[in-house]
Amino acid sequence: MACAETLAERVPENLRRIWLCADDYGMSPLINTGIRDLIVRGRLNATSVLVRGPGMQRSEAAALKLLNSGAPRVAIGLHVALTAPMQPLSRSFAPLRDGAFLPLAETMRHAFMRRFQLRALREEIAMQMQAFREMFGRAPDFVDGHHHVQLLPQASEAVLAVVKEQAPRAWLRQCGRRVPLRARLSDRKALLLELLSIRFRRRAAALGLRTNAAFAGTYDFHPDTDYSTVFERFLDGLPDRGLVMCHPGFVDLELKRLDRLTTLREREHAFFAGEAFPVLLQRSRVALAEPGANLI
Repeated sequence: MACAETLAERVPENLRRIWLCADDYGMSPLINTGIRDLIVRGRLNATSVLVRGPGMQRSEAAALKLLNSGAPRVAIGLHVALTAPMQPLSRSFAPLRDGAFLPLAETMRHAFMRRFQLRALREEIAMQMQAFREMFGRAPDFVDGHHHVQLLPQASEAVLAVVKEQAPRAWLRQCGRRVPLRARLSDRKALLLELLSIRFRRRAAALGLRTNAAFAGTYDFHPDTDYSTVFERFLDGLPDRGLVMCHPGFVDLELKRLDRLTTLREREHAFFAGEAFPVLLQRSRVALAEPGANLI
């Protein structure tokens, strides 16, 4: 197998072209290693970067940038962080707990009750955007959020404002699938993301900002999950220019300290690295979009 050959180069032009985005680059060194491995194999075409992640040193940014030194292999985005255990860049951000952002549930509660200061949110997101620029020498190709914070009330307003001002050519991740209601009701997380995405898409469009056509990638992180079956479900009905979120990587002590999603990351990596993945794409008449193409 020619690992460096991208799947986008191996398929006819008449197939659905999608984005397969690995989240959490920068969370830990071995997540970074796993993501870069899949990019080199041509099995990913996007990754979003946690500039506040403990595994995000300049050397890790340089290693990722190097993969695009020839023909573009991967779209690189900013993974906005506003939840624990990540820590803010700005000094004025509040509320905090032990120097870190609030846990996800409390962050959501504050957002829905509109308790955050919009100015503080914008300052924090702007500083994360600036950190990305310093690491990569340019604006991100796209912007999304850790734990989907880009969709939350107040946070979404701040994200849209910062992107409009500092990276207007970047596209934003919306998490709506627009599938039948019956299918949405079976996945509560997907339903919530769909509802939050309606307003997000409208506000982005009003600002002249682009969003992905559709989204998939949520599932119950049960240890017995058969990821190949789950991924096939993601592709079912996903339109051209849709995006699938994934979390491949290898487990290290840093990851165990930070996140409950551990061994399933290795299972995802194994699936994408194996031969069942390209076979499934071909059978589903799906291809990975070329990173240099304007397909959003």
